[in-house]
Amino acid sequence: MNLEFLTLSLLVVASPGTGAAVTIATGLARGTRTALVAAFGCTLGIVPHMLAAVTGLATLLHASALAFEAVKVAGVAYLLYIAWMTWREKGVLEVKADSAERTDWQVIRHAVLVNLLNPKLSVFFLAFLPQFVARNEPAPTLAMLELSAIFMAMTFAVFAVYGAFAARMRDRVLGSPAAMAWLRRSFAATFVALGAKLALTPR
Repeated sequence: MNLEFLTLSLLVVASPGTGAAVTIATGLARGTRTALVAAFGCTLGIVPHMLAAVTGLATLLHASALAFEAVKVAGVAYLLYIAWMTWREKGVLEVKADSAERTDWQVIRHAVLVNLLNPKLSVFFLAFLPQFVARNEPAPTLAMLELSAIFMAMTFAVFAVYGAFAARMRDRVLGSPAAMAWLRRSFAATFVALGAKLALTPR
């Protein structure tokens, strides 16, 4: 591990994406505690990609156009579903007093799916992490797991900050129906844009 790895990882984690958007939306809708649960779920969603890269399964995904496209289509479809439900006030920004609260498990499951259906994470782990493992490393698998753990810790920390900040703004936002309407539409547009970006990004 070196400063370059930490810097590049922080840039990747902090850049806008579906996980950050879901965590921020959860913070606005449910408060700090549930935002932290969502951040944890997004972090868990990295584990399958990490294990796939470490065990070599990501190589198959990278080599097989059909497998990659299938996962990408599923990811795009899920993002568009989130956008539609958010626009209809029944998605991540649903805050009506009479609505049933999501359980922690439901929040985690939703957050995991967001990252699980993003094939770019597998490609990221396949192309990015090996660059920081020395050729003469006696235990390359262990080294990759250690780097992955650092990346996941950074993900949780950054997303937790995003969610906590959003929760601090919660009362101001929820007190304004106009602000809530604008926010729902903004998040819906964001999810559509992220879905379009994923759909149009070449392998």
